[in-house]
Amino acid sequence: MAKRSAQDNVLVYSTDRGRVCPGCGYPAGQCCCSKESQPKGDGVVRISRETKGRKGSGVSLISGLPLAGAGLKKLAKQLKQKCGSGGSVKNGVIEIQGDHREFLKGELEKQGYKVKLAGG
Repeated sequence: MAKRSAQDNVLVYSTDRGRVCPGCGYPAGQCCCSKESQPKGDGVVRISRETKGRKGSGVSLISGLPLAGAGLKKLAKQLKQKCGSGGSVKNGVIEIQGDHREFLKGELEKQGYKVKLAGG
């Protein structure tokens, strides 16, 4: 037997799965949307440079942002446009091609983030 919410007609309980998350539809213990909405971190955004596995070409890595999903992609797009270079978002880390650490630090501080330059 399934119990549905009257407002949205969303499944909230099922006898074979128990409580169900209304956001993603998975059982409450396996909910994936709550993990995305609360990224882990200490509140400090770290910017580092990496060349390993990139044939000598460096990228600026931005980690520790308190954003997830669409918010992270939107910020990455803004930063890539301001730097005039390409990049991507992988596993909650923004990668921007080239060494733009100082510029990125200034831009993120303007947006109110506490930023540290990490690595050498």
